[in-house]
Amino acid sequence: MEAGRIRRASSVSPGAAVRWATVAGGLIACATIDQSALGAARARYGGVLRVAVGTRPAETDPSLADAPAEAAVRALTGSPLCRLDAARRLRPLLASEIAWEAPLRLRVELRTNLEFSEGAALSAEDVLASWSRLSQASSLSPYRALLFAVREERVHLPSPATARSLDLPLAFSWPDLAASLCHPALAIRPRTGSGQGVGPFRASSSNELLASLTFPTGRPFVDKIVLGFLDQRAASRRLALHQADLAIGAASIKSGNWNPPKLYATYLTFRIERAGADFRDAFEAAIDRGDLTRFFVPPPAQPMYSLLPQASMPAATPPPRPPAPVHPSGRALTLLYDESLPEQRLIAQRLQLKLHDLKYAIALKPLPRSALRAAWAAGQFDLMLQSVLLPPAAGPALAVALEIAGRHELLAAELPPIGALPDEAAREQAALERARALLPSLALIPLYAQGLRAATSERVASLALDGHGLPALDDAFLLPE
Repeated sequence: MEAGRIRRASSVSPGAAVRWATVAGGLIACATIDQSALGAARARYGGVLRVAVGTRPAETDPSLADAPAEAAVRALTGSPLCRLDAARRLRPLLASEIAWEAPLRLRVELRTNLEFSEGAALSAEDVLASWSRLSQASSLSPYRALLFAVREERVHLPSPATARSLDLPLAFSWPDLAASLCHPALAIRPRTGSGQGVGPFRASSSNELLASLTFPTGRPFVDKIVLGFLDQRAASRRLALHQADLAIGAASIKSGNWNPPKLYATYLTFRIERAGADFRDAFEAAIDRGDLTRFFVPPPAQPMYSLLPQASMPAATPPPRPPAPVHPSGRALTLLYDESLPEQRLIAQRLQLKLHDLKYAIALKPLPRSALRAAWAAGQFDLMLQSVLLPPAAGPALAVALEIAGRHELLAAELPPIGALPDEAAREQAALERARALLPSLALIPLYAQGLRAATSERVASLALDGHGLPALDDAFLLPE
């Protein structure tokens, strides 16, 4: 373990460390630093980290702020219970312990003295309230699939005086539940209002974040983060001109030795009754995913020929393209897309052009992400570009993809056989096989998967990506100039 991490870990009691080492599933703390990259430098406290962000996050709900650059910013002030490292090992954050009490019972123990940035205590009831929002009709989220195995009606809460424990009974075996609790969309929020959660930093203004001295795993190394919300080109220029130490979501930057997981998946969903039964064949005949990704999607990105990006790593060989339907059911359709993602506008325009050759008259309609998700939840669309941050494990990723496809009812049939496999590799393989088998029956077409575009100056050390491809900025420190 690197110097500096030992110092920050000193706040964890020996008893908590022993308990964590015994958590089922091999849940251990992460240490992901490349010592050769640090040049044997010692971790240092202090300094201001200047971050250029190539987008302006409009959403405060973590289930909506799920594009990689937005999720990276959101994670600074709001955390889920835990974090996955690059090797998919679980590191506790707000939870002190996540333990399997029985095959169908997962217990979560929160750390003591947790407080939201506004000063209110964080309890197990806040955890449940954050998760329950995912299933509310007014804000239905595809990330509710991450908690599908939990029998919500039997979740046990202790008395308010000791509301730090949470027992999660499962309807079927689902060993991937513990890791799913680390997904950024499950960050814990206050029950009222739209305030910050509990993160390694606290906002002092709209673009300045101060290191939290009470963050459960220890205060971050840097004293302050200054955020610059720009467009993608401007964020890239700031880094090139040494006006920023880190650029995320920027254009035309090189990521050095980083190889971020490409888990931000974009699908084209369609309503068969509107687009016609032969729409999939028409799309496959007209669109080359490889060209679509190469020319219109900023790297790092890869085309998706499968339901899950995990099945396309390394990139799969594209399947043979079918001939165009002899009599395509061309009609007037509206394609909804996310107005906050510049690449979606380009993709929508390209689809409009290519499908026009097959007599589809497609109108384009950009929407804010909250309105886009509301239209998806209500089924009020013809065609829709929909992007989600998939979990790194194939089983939970399959669950989210089936939600996006509008097939929530399939979860009860598809997930239990996968969860019944005790071996992690076997579960991965089973989920990938089911993803391949189910794709032809879904009103959904995978397009491409992206990773976080990020680069740092030479001043930044010890910056690693977590299992979801987001930077762990609380672990980073600044080298002397």
